[in-house]
Amino acid sequence: MDLDLSEDQKMLRTMARDFLIKECTKQHVRDMEVVEAGYSPDLWTKMVQLGWMGLPFPEAYGGGDGSFLDLTVLLEEMGRACLPAPFVSTVVLAGLPILAAGTEVQKKKYLPEVVEGKIFTLALTESDGRYDPGSIRSTAAGDGSDYTITGTKLLVPDAHVADYILCLARIGEGTPAEQGLTMFIVDARDERIGKTVLQTIASDRQCGVVFNGVRVPASALLGEPGQGWLLAEKILQWAAVAKCAEMVGAGEEVLAMSAAYARERIQFEKPIGTFQAIQHHCANMRIDLDGIRYLTYEAAWLLSEGLPADQAVSMAKAWVSDSIGRITRLGHQIHGGVGYITDHDMQLFFRRGEAAKALFGDARFHRELIAQKMGL
Repeated sequence: MDLDLSEDQKMLRTMARDFLIKECTKQHVRDMEVVEAGYSPDLWTKMVQLGWMGLPFPEAYGGGDGSFLDLTVLLEEMGRACLPAPFVSTVVLAGLPILAAGTEVQKKKYLPEVVEGKIFTLALTESDGRYDPGSIRSTAAGDGSDYTITGTKLLVPDAHVADYILCLARIGEGTPAEQGLTMFIVDARDERIGKTVLQTIASDRQCGVVFNGVRVPASALLGEPGQGWLLAEKILQWAAVAKCAEMVGAGEEVLAMSAAYARERIQFEKPIGTFQAIQHHCANMRIDLDGIRYLTYEAAWLLSEGLPADQAVSMAKAWVSDSIGRITRLGHQIHGGVGYITDHDMQLFFRRGEAAKALFGDARFHRELIAQKMGL
């Protein structure tokens, strides 16, 4: 059984790591936390030139003809670097759905824009923050051949800098709750869209977005009318695995930092790494990391191959959500008080880990999905 990466994937990993070590220092991460945009346009342009935005898209649309598994390798390195950029918003939350459900006209229009660095995002969750069809109250009323979208969305990543927003809204009521839900591609620069950047533990750019009667043409529909929840479920799978991949990279960096500190920090005239308690902390971190890596890559491979992945995705997200908290807490224990100060890198990973646990479904949400798949 060969669980290794391909040679191309290893090259991608090495190239991405080398680039991000140079271009995305931890000081850069801190600087972007206080910049209004939350990311560096110069770094974004360099990523475009490397072809990262086009990695999972066909060559016909200007992409690199890669797979979701290739994308997972890249996302792991981004998590290791704490990269502050609207990459997941653009490529995973919007680009992949357009590729999967868009008409040929939509693909030819929007996918080259993704590849060229336009910023996209997804407006899905609402006031209760739930990931289920019953929580969607935004409406898209028919208006001749157009639709008028009205409603409020929360936790919309990078909406304040987006060029386009994918929005899930109701065109009609029905039972079950997913009936009538439809996805639209909306020009984010429309003056009838209000955006507010929310304060978050990760200092990322999650936004509240208000659609004040935004008029869109019928050509803005992404997928079939009334079938938007099927697409939303697929997006949530891609997004959950993407977040898992980022946290695998983050966890690896936390372990590397902690092991290095344990070798260097002298206490009672010997390195603290010689103490059994510290050794066991590092061993437990390694065990958790190998577990979340294999679960994440199994789910990513299934998605890449177009195979049923519902249970694998939920298993990965549930275990990552639990494990990343354990890994960062053990890292803090090894570092002691110094790991909690803002000048130290540990707190960057802790805060992002806490946010990742909730995004795209927390551990409890995904355990319930696993139980449902088991017929319970």
